[in-house]
Amino acid sequence: MLEGLIFLIMGLITTACALCVVFQKNPIYSAIFLIQTMVSLAVLYVLLHAPFIAAIQVMVYAGAIMVLFIFVIMLLNLSKTDVEGDRDNLLFQKPSAIILGLVLLVMIGVVTLKTVFQGTKGEYTPESISQIGNTQLVGKLLFTKFVFPFEIASILLFAAIIGAIVLAKKQIIKDEKV
Repeated sequence: MLEGLIFLIMGLITTACALCVVFQKNPIYSAIFLIQTMVSLAVLYVLLHAPFIAAIQVMVYAGAIMVLFIFVIMLLNLSKTDVEGDRDNLLFQKPSAIILGLVLLVMIGVVTLKTVFQGTKGEYTPESISQIGNTQLVGKLLFTKFVFPFEIASILLFAAIIGAIVLAKKQIIKDEKV
C-alpha cells in the first residue's frame, strides 16, 4: 500500500518535472527540471526492484549527461531571444508535433500491451530474473538483443557532442569578428 502510494507520488513528480522541462523558457531551468526528472525516475526504478538501473540513471544521466547539457548551454550563451526564435515557424510545427506525438503514443501503447502485460508468460518472469540477477540480465540483453539500439544511441550521443562543438566554434568565430 505504502509502496504504491510512493510510486504514484513519484510518478506525478516525474510527470510534472518533465512538463516543466518542455514549457520552461529559460534553458538552465529546463535542464534543472530535467535533472529532477532523472532523479525521480531513479526512485521509480528502485520501487520497481531495479537498483542497478536506478544507480546508472543517477550516475550517467542525472550526473554526467546533465553536466554536459548545462556545459553546452553555458558555452552557447543563449539569450532569451535566441531560445524563443521566430514564432512564424511554430504555426507549421505545432500540428506536425501533435500528430507525431500521437503516433508515438500509439506505438508505445502497442509495445507496452505486447510486452509489459505478459505476466508469467513472458521470457523474463520475476523468478527467472531473480535466478539470473538483474545486473547480469541487463548486460546480457544490452549486448545481445539490444546491441543495435545501443550502438545507435552511442552514435547519436557522439553526433550531439560534435554538433555542440560546431555551434560553440561558430559562436567563438562570431565573437572574434566583432
